[in-house]
Amino acid sequence: VDEALNVIQKLNDSGFDVTLDILGEHTTSSNKTEEVTLAYKELYNRISAAELDCNISLKLTHLGLGFDDKLAEINLLRVLESALKQNNFLRIDMENSPYTDRILNLYHRCLEKYDRVGFVLQSYLIRSIGDLEKNLGEKLNVRICKGIYLEPAEIAFQDREEIRESFISLVKMILEGKGYAAIATHDLYIIDTLETWILNKNIQSNRYEFQMLYGVPTKGRLEELRDSGHKVRVYVPFGEEWYAYSVRRMKENPNLAGYIIKNLFHR
Repeated sequence: VDEALNVIQKLNDSGFDVTLDILGEHTTSSNKTEEVTLAYKELYNRISAAELDCNISLKLTHLGLGFDDKLAEINLLRVLESALKQNNFLRIDMENSPYTDRILNLYHRCLEKYDRVGFVLQSYLIRSIGDLEKNLGEKLNVRICKGIYLEPAEIAFQDREEIRESFISLVKMILEGKGYAAIATHDLYIIDTLETWILNKNIQSNRYEFQMLYGVPTKGRLEELRDSGHKVRVYVPFGEEWYAYSVRRMKENPNLAGYIIKNLFHR
């Protein structure tokens, strides 16, 4: 944790916000979910004490979803209480398709009590446009990413250009409404297209942010976005369960995986 907090401090000093994620998913014991829940609660305390510009992202299967859904909800609310106590924010990550409905349902139940919570939609899932339409509103805070899990053609776009166009359409829909968009991608075509559209539409800079993964080279694009006045948030994963994470990233983009693994090992 200390090493991760040092990384966050350096990123903050360079003008970047951060989201922190303890690597892990599909927890299958109540003892493990308790350990993870307490770790996230303590992270919020440590972030606040260090006065860092950092929120937290988590996977609900790490808190017990799929093993004990009610326990996962209880643990999620406990983490959210810590987030609110420290005036912070929690992002509920999206996982593979068998969990999509359950994740969205839990998000909605949290939103009834808390407003400093957001979720994620994956642009390669055909259903995402409908899920977004159901959630449009002032409280909407959603990260759009392409998606990293292997999904069949019946439910997911397989073509790169279709995934790109879906991504761009989802972000535009959020910003044409009243929501907040977290634009999470290293795809320079998507970044360039959306930056141009945002500027042409005079979208206020407090309604969106660009997000990129720590350790992935961006040819200076990260700094360019920051210097142009856009908020940029860096996703920093850390923890012992790096192997499964690295395997997924390797399947998604073998060219980037080496950079990611290198930075995970450094922590």
